[in-house]
Amino acid sequence: MTPKLKIAELTSEESRQHLTKDAVILLPMGSLEDQGTHAPMGDYLAAEAVALDIARAARAEGVPTFVAPVIPFGGADYFGSTHGGIAISQSTLVALLDDMFASLARHGLTKILVINGHGGNVGPINEVSLKWRQKNGMFVASMYLWQISYELLKDILGAEQAAKSSGHGGDPLTSIGLHYYPEILRMDLKQAPPKGQTFLGMDVAGFAAIKYDGARLQAPVEAIEAAPHGVWGGDPVHCSAETGKALSDRLVKIGAGFIRDHVSKGITA
Repeated sequence: MTPKLKIAELTSEESRQHLTKDAVILLPMGSLEDQGTHAPMGDYLAAEAVALDIARAARAEGVPTFVAPVIPFGGADYFGSTHGGIAISQSTLVALLDDMFASLARHGLTKILVINGHGGNVGPINEVSLKWRQKNGMFVASMYLWQISYELLKDILGAEQAAKSSGHGGDPLTSIGLHYYPEILRMDLKQAPPKGQTFLGMDVAGFAAIKYDGARLQAPVEAIEAAPHGVWGGDPVHCSAETGKALSDRLVKIGAGFIRDHVSKGITA
């Protein structure tokens, strides 16, 4: 087996030799948006880093696993207000994923696992995955890393401590970043989450949400209006490289185990 993990680094001959029907393909994707004044905007960096570690762990389990080029731009949502951010429409992301699935399926590469790092990608992933299941029986699951992480953090830190750090601009992404690429974070620029945030005379309940009479209502509130510094919920002051390492270890174990027990066997339905 070639030591190369990234499909982009394979030569065409290596691709023919190693990307066989037994190969598992990981598709990492994320976004380019405000992750807090202290963190890099590209959360796709974290998704790719975790995907590479999952591939290494899956290979250790005997499964030939490769990582496709990361999709760096997320499906557009309420982060269009991010200065310098780039997002693509939901319909464009659907078309992009559909074309990628089709390209892989043409060559019999149907053992695919999506490694997702952005909430705005969930809808398009679900739409395209369902389409291909109905079209040819290909069953593509997705790991939404940060949704999984919120639950894992309760085990790693305890529920009380996890509540202090968990949120956009806090954990899991800041701790993951401190583990994988601490040199590009600027913790000296970190900001605490806002308190008592209001917009147009209404209480803000989070991204794209307001609160009225104890009820949470969906509303067209952009990210910068809810969280001017990109932080909502958890405070990054509680994040650490140690937490990031523990969290990535758990994510990698889950991903590699799922590949070994299910993806590698060719899920069809």
